[in-house]
Amino acid sequence: MKFIQYYLDCLSHASYLIGDETTGRAVVVDPQRDVAEYLTDAEKYGLSIELVIETHFHADFLSGHLELAEATGATIVYSSVAQPEFDHLGVDDGRRISLGEVVLEFRHTPGHTPESMSIVVYEHPDDEVPYGVLTGDTLFIGDVGRPDLLASIGFTRDELADMLYHSLHDKLMPLPDATRVYPAHGAGSACGKNLSTDRWSTMGDQKRTNYALRAPDKAAFIELVTAGQQPAPGYFVYDAILNRKDRALLDEDALPPALDYHQLRTAVAGGAMLIDGRSPEEFALGHLRDAINIGLAGRYAEFAGSVVPHDVDIVLITDEGQELEGKNRLARIGFDRVVGYLADPERVMFSQRGDVQTASRLTAEAFGERAATLDDLQIVDVRNPGEAEAGMVPGAVNIPVGQLPNRIGELDPTRPTVVYCAGGYRSSVAASLLRRHGFTDVSDILGGYGAWAEATHLV
Repeated sequence: MKFIQYYLDCLSHASYLIGDETTGRAVVVDPQRDVAEYLTDAEKYGLSIELVIETHFHADFLSGHLELAEATGATIVYSSVAQPEFDHLGVDDGRRISLGEVVLEFRHTPGHTPESMSIVVYEHPDDEVPYGVLTGDTLFIGDVGRPDLLASIGFTRDELADMLYHSLHDKLMPLPDATRVYPAHGAGSACGKNLSTDRWSTMGDQKRTNYALRAPDKAAFIELVTAGQQPAPGYFVYDAILNRKDRALLDEDALPPALDYHQLRTAVAGGAMLIDGRSPEEFALGHLRDAINIGLAGRYAEFAGSVVPHDVDIVLITDEGQELEGKNRLARIGFDRVVGYLADPERVMFSQRGDVQTASRLTAEAFGERAATLDDLQIVDVRNPGEAEAGMVPGAVNIPVGQLPNRIGELDPTRPTVVYCAGGYRSSVAASLLRRHGFTDVSDILGGYGAWAEATHLV
């Protein structure tokens, strides 16, 4: 058996290629939208991708099932409970599909979503202990899938939590302890609250260490898994719906058009949003007016999907050579309306110096001095609630960066404002968004809450 795990750090997303080397038949599970890597590896190992299997309708990324099916002729597979708007094969609970020696067994595991399923992988048809189980968003390493996402329209949080409990206890936990566990996400994903950085585990380890699997009864389990979930990014519902639809395919090799300064300004005047993918440090030294700083070195697509509407045009600014990467990473969440990128941004900013702004970034000590002298200082903590519960700057209001677009009216644009997060990435996103909405005196804290806590001897 050829078994390959692919991992996208920027979305904490795992996908898989499974092939039978005796027959050359293969499947891909939960693919990302840009599919070239699967095609390259299939050719490298002499495999033919026959099935593209989705464990559920994903909310946190736009899956590549349509792109992969178009490229290979593979059949798209979902649980028989799912009803996508394109041709697919629906598999019943318990169905087995043989690739030769390798056998896949489908188990319906609703809870994260009603149509969720897991895939038990056997290296040989008669093996008593499976090689592993691909659990999608049902079981993570250290956590389980959250049951409260709006992707599951028509079900309550507690109804889905009840389903999830039975899926775990009736379908997954009975698997032998040596069965490897391969989830669809790792630490950083908003699909759970306690995901490990480990990429795989075993059923035995999870039964011993996973807080949700150790709950003494169903009532305790439901209380545990529904409490303290971080806010879901704004694009989740959009992607959950789009993953059901027959939509346009991504051409991952197509570079968006190069725009000059005047074309950029025309696009922005027509409603396009300007996303500057450079680092917060470069952005602070100089950027075009109205630009939002979402650095490509971080969780770019996730935060773009949190602060940029899905139904607007987008113009990119990136370091030279990163334009295609910026476009494709936005495409991974279905943000396809990239109308172009700014050609030669350094030259443009030099020639259009009247349209260039700098961003104020304060050291923790400078922030302390400012806070001591300004009675009307507005302090905004853009971390998630769980982070804020562990400690906040006195007087700060907690508005997670993903909630900022809808809660910006709670803040006064005329007051001097300081934004902070954990390290400085999210605060640069938030501060640039506030400036775009007319806040004239906005700074963020270098090093975030950790730097402030250290400077005030709290750590």
